[in-house]
Amino acid sequence: MTDDITRSEPRVLATAAALTLIREIQRDHPNILFHQSGGCCDGSSPMCYPSDEYRVGETDVKLGEIGGVPVYINASQFELWKHTQLIIDVVAGRGGMFSLDNGRERRFLTRSRLFGNG
Repeated sequence: MTDDITRSEPRVLATAAALTLIREIQRDHPNILFHQSGGCCDGSSPMCYPSDEYRVGETDVKLGEIGGVPVYINASQFELWKHTQLIIDVVAGRGGMFSLDNGRERRFLTRSRLFGNG
């Protein structure tokens, strides 16, 4: 697996269901971002926050954008997942306590696949 493979494919994608939920959330919060949780309180859920209420850290890495919304991950977690494409999806259930999907009876979920393994 070479760096060329990982560069030719986006590091993060979203399913149609995720894009629909993003648009729904943006009706209430137009400017949002995602941060891939490291597992402390909400497992490995992608957390959705208002952009002006979340400070992106110096050690955060921008993976890309889904539906025009930036997606970040902590650098140490990125090192573990750098050969993996993240796919943001939606399932039934409650979102993370501070995530904007909470209370909508649907929550974001991260799926993944190794680069080059279609």
